[in-house]
Amino acid sequence: MTDTLSRESEADVAALDAYSQVIVSIAEHLTPRVAALQVARRRRDGSVAASAGSAVVFTNDGFLLTNAHVVGKAEAGQAAFGDGTTVPFRVVGTDPLSDLAVVRADGATPAPAVLGEASQLRVGQLVVAVGNPLGLAGTITAGVVSALGRSLPTRSGENVRIVDDVIQTDAALNPGNSGGALVVATGEVVGINTAVAGVGVGLAIPINAITRQIVAALVAEGRVRRAYLGVAGNPTPLPPPLASRLGQKTGMRIEEVVAQGPAAKAGLRRGDLLVKANNEAVSNAQSLQRLMLGDAIGQPLALTVFRSETLLDLVVTPEELHGDE
Repeated sequence: MTDTLSRESEADVAALDAYSQVIVSIAEHLTPRVAALQVARRRRDGSVAASAGSAVVFTNDGFLLTNAHVVGKAEAGQAAFGDGTTVPFRVVGTDPLSDLAVVRADGATPAPAVLGEASQLRVGQLVVAVGNPLGLAGTITAGVVSALGRSLPTRSGENVRIVDDVIQTDAALNPGNSGGALVVATGEVVGINTAVAGVGVGLAIPINAITRQIVAALVAEGRVRRAYLGVAGNPTPLPPPLASRLGQKTGMRIEEVVAQGPAAKAGLRRGDLLVKANNEAVSNAQSLQRLMLGDAIGQPLALTVFRSETLLDLVVTPEELHGDE
């Protein structure tokens, strides 16, 4: 019995050591690359309030990725790194509708972190959150991917957008973690921590193809141009014969068409069941949002709708979305 317990204990220690080594390796590699941001915000009454968050170095020339809600409408601030270095930064661009922002340090920064690919994540996978919660610089917490495909509503003025494919994790997040890195065992950053949805429920904006487009636009132009159709709708199951024919189970029932908007001009009507856009399946609003970045503005977009038991092909030309500053 003693020998059995001894062998089991040794196995447990070995497993714990392997787990610990992964966490230690991530901490040593990523902590220097995640800055603590200090941002001064002017209140409506003219007073100035300080806010804090985190940011991840992602280029060799001083660009850092963070949350839009961390910098707000500020134009500059201070970034503090784990080695004690503090440098000023300026805000390059913010996009509240994705809750992402890019800032640039005015001074030397550590080597950049490597941005990974969130689409390869699996539920149960080990992740580590690196940030500066509650003003405590260089803090890491470990957990797992609790769920994938969550949605996070964001707002800018009157415009509302759903950020889809949000990562849910049980790695502890606290105020100040926002803008920090969510990291996998290889050391790649797969998400930008953005919100605490409840005890043991943290959310992170995924690093994926859409995120990369947004970040590239912020670096190049300081803003993200989005296309606009002028429709609103809800997911709706397709009639079984249509579902079998199209190979998809749901479409988007059009509940509202904005008068004189691009969709209205193209002949889209309330009650139409939108099933395809550019020959890609449309099952909800997010399916359209993926297509509505700057490159889509002014370019014909082929739509397929189900109306009066008939599939109809329409062509709409998206316009630029305004009023989200």
